[in-house]
Amino acid sequence: MKNIAFIINPVSGSKETQNAKRKLPKLIMQTLDSEQWLPNIAFTEYAGHATEMAYQFSRMGFDAVVAVGGDGTVNEVARGIVKGEKGKAKGERSTALGIIPMGSGNGFARHLDIPVRAQRAIELINHSEPISVDYGVANGRLFISTCGTGFDALIADHFAGSNKRGFSTYLHNILHDVFNYTPQNYHLVGDGIDVTHKAFLITFANANQWGYEAMIAPKASVQDGKMDIMLMSSHAILGSASLALRLFAGSIDDSHFMNTIRAKEVTLERESAAPFHIDGDPVEMEKDIHIRIVEDGLRVLVEKRF
Repeated sequence: MKNIAFIINPVSGSKETQNAKRKLPKLIMQTLDSEQWLPNIAFTEYAGHATEMAYQFSRMGFDAVVAVGGDGTVNEVARGIVKGEKGKAKGERSTALGIIPMGSGNGFARHLDIPVRAQRAIELINHSEPISVDYGVANGRLFISTCGTGFDALIADHFAGSNKRGFSTYLHNILHDVFNYTPQNYHLVGDGIDVTHKAFLITFANANQWGYEAMIAPKASVQDGKMDIMLMSSHAILGSASLALRLFAGSIDDSHFMNTIRAKEVTLERESAAPFHIDGDPVEMEKDIHIRIVEDGLRVLVEKRF
């Protein structure tokens, strides 16, 4: 028997998703393979609670801790596991991250082909295997999918302050702000890079998307030890319709409004402190930001390949 904990964020996602989470413990008990897994189910009560619980479960030697929520919840659980793993002695049992995507965008789960339907995601756990993946760090803050500055960080800030969730709210915020946004000058230096660029946005991508299948970095991999740095031109508004189509078609990197740089480590120098997001959540961040990839720093449960 393997010990597995499910950490459920009851407030992430839409009202419909929140209602579904109330029924989730019963679905877990009905669907999870009881001959393989011994479950422990817990609900978060405040911001950061998922990290605290994940850390404790990791230190207790649980085989897996499952984040039930969106990318923010996955981020919190991943932080706790990473912290717990660092405190273990050599040879101690490692803890893998599992995901039941029940947030808004669910970008990291989509990148890993984890089903967005809860029952199918639980069924995947029954025939899963852990793989090693990379994660990123921006001025000491862990990210699993993407972080960035510019227009996407502004939208993340407005989305977080909205009372509504879902793709329609996300799209409304984009359409409301896109024609009024003023691009900034940025300087990227490190890992053989020295680039000054006036950009509409800059995304540092470990995984390939923001969420909702909006693939900002189509060729990004969580297993290559590098991030894809996506720089969108300050003139992107001229090609906004084409860029939107390419974003969901997985070809935005082919647009002449986009530049891609691949690196393991880089420092972003900004003109002044400005909005920044970590896995879609707005955060307060210094003017200059050091961003790096930690190779094979986390184990994640995915569908068994053989």
